[in-house]
Amino acid sequence: MITIPAKAVFFMLKLLDELKIKLWTKDGRIVFRQGDIWWCSLGFNIGEEIFGKGAKFTRPVLIFKKFTANSFMGLPLTTQGRNGSWYVEINTGGVKRWVLLNQARILDKKRLTIKISSISKADFERVKRKFIEFYGS
Repeated sequence: MITIPAKAVFFMLKLLDELKIKLWTKDGRIVFRQGDIWWCSLGFNIGEEIFGKGAKFTRPVLIFKKFTANSFMGLPLTTQGRNGSWYVEINTGGVKRWVLLNQARILDKKRLTIKISSISKADFERVKRKFIEFYGS
């Protein structure tokens, strides 16, 4: 069992609360589309949940399904090569990335920070097909 000092836990929670306040009060003029890849503040999660890096806990995320002007289903990305039914390899601007189908999340656009790129229609259709196969089984 891992023991974390109470001071460290308090400090981390304080940082996360400050980040959430900054995100909540962020200007809402972000426009995003399905197939876009954005840096997204995912926060610090537990267990096998993927989380972001750096002060804003950001990670590249594929906008998989836009629900409203403010919310979407995001699929986190990694540059570490992966094999398995819940990974889909894509190429964006000459960079190989893997879509993590098993980490799908509903997110608010206020978590988006910087647009990285968009994926091709062919790659998006492949991700969609693999998503349906993965969650339909």
